[in-house]
Amino acid sequence: MKIRLLALVMGLALLVSCGTAVAEPPAPAPTPSPSPTPLPTALMGDEPVTPLFASPDYGIHISQWWQLDALDRDLKLAQEMGFGWIKQTFSWRDIEGYGKNQYDWFRPDVIVESVENAGLKLVVRIDRQPLWSVRSLPDEKITPNQPPVDYQDFADFCGVLAARYKGRIAAYQVWNEPNLSREWGNESPDPVAYTELLKVCYEAIKAADPDAIVISAGLAPTGTQPPAAMPDTDYLQGMYDAGAASYFDVLGVHAPGYKAPPELAADEVATSVEYGQGRWFAFRHVEDMRAIMVANGDGAKQVAIMEMGWILNQDLHADYTWHGVTEEQQADYLVRAYQYAQENWQPWIGLMTTIYMADAKWTPEENEQWWWSIVLPDGTPRLAYDALKTMPK
Repeated sequence: MKIRLLALVMGLALLVSCGTAVAEPPAPAPTPSPSPTPLPTALMGDEPVTPLFASPDYGIHISQWWQLDALDRDLKLAQEMGFGWIKQTFSWRDIEGYGKNQYDWFRPDVIVESVENAGLKLVVRIDRQPLWSVRSLPDEKITPNQPPVDYQDFADFCGVLAARYKGRIAAYQVWNEPNLSREWGNESPDPVAYTELLKVCYEAIKAADPDAIVISAGLAPTGTQPPAAMPDTDYLQGMYDAGAASYFDVLGVHAPGYKAPPELAADEVATSVEYGQGRWFAFRHVEDMRAIMVANGDGAKQVAIMEMGWILNQDLHADYTWHGVTEEQQADYLVRAYQYAQENWQPWIGLMTTIYMADAKWTPEENEQWWWSIVLPDGTPRLAYDALKTMPK
């Protein structure tokens, strides 16, 4: 009975790329590393990899768009940690929110200049449409993240942004998790439509700043089928079938570790009740995505992990409870994830972005992101920050 209940609850949580199984938390000491399964040869293609990032490169996701007073503090923490890349979301609605061609550049100007002055590189995530770009109908609610009615409006924004910050924003991530309905206007995920959106944005960015790196949307690891979501492996193949290979420089993926240690192979996680019984619950599910690239003749490109981390034990956000870990495990697993990539995924792994340095306004009750963060809202480092700071790079 317990196993059937576990499967039911896990299914309900897949929409947010998480599952649900409650297990006794392991001892806080660092856990022994499982013996890695040998990598399949399909992870390397016939062509040499073009390295747009170091392999691996080290990034941290900050969240201080609305809290600019905390920006320099977080950038200093990133410098001291030895992480050279800063990821920050630049929501379309927060820059061009009042109407077509009506821009507010105050916050992006501050962020770009501050990152530049800190000697760091900036990758921005662009999505989250302004209200004027979508159609409002009585029976269709506008959602926080949905594609515009006219894709050219988004392309125009991409081009203006890239032109303003030519040579200063190093990379752009185009959209976030479009394989989830909630990130695609509550519509069934559509890799063909996303590919068209990616295409027009890519072309606009490259016209304005040919040297900018364009990263495809970080896809959410999930096994849920449409209309609520689409498995990231199916979605990626759908993108390739639609011709997406011509419209990104680096493949974006997400790699939350859930509960499993980072070295555990996806096929082992898929057979483990404790770890969720799905390949997508493994950090090494990244290899499944890489294999699809190679199978589609795209092995010369790198992969960028745009979100990675382990959430701490908590009971305030039910969808995330089953795969919580201790602070010691969070620190240990993050270090081991970078080490595993360095030892096994060169040269095709590129940027690896840890989440988060917390928004100064996040709270444990309101924001599940608080529990993923390696730095607290007041700037206090968790154990994971210190572990990442001292690990060899």
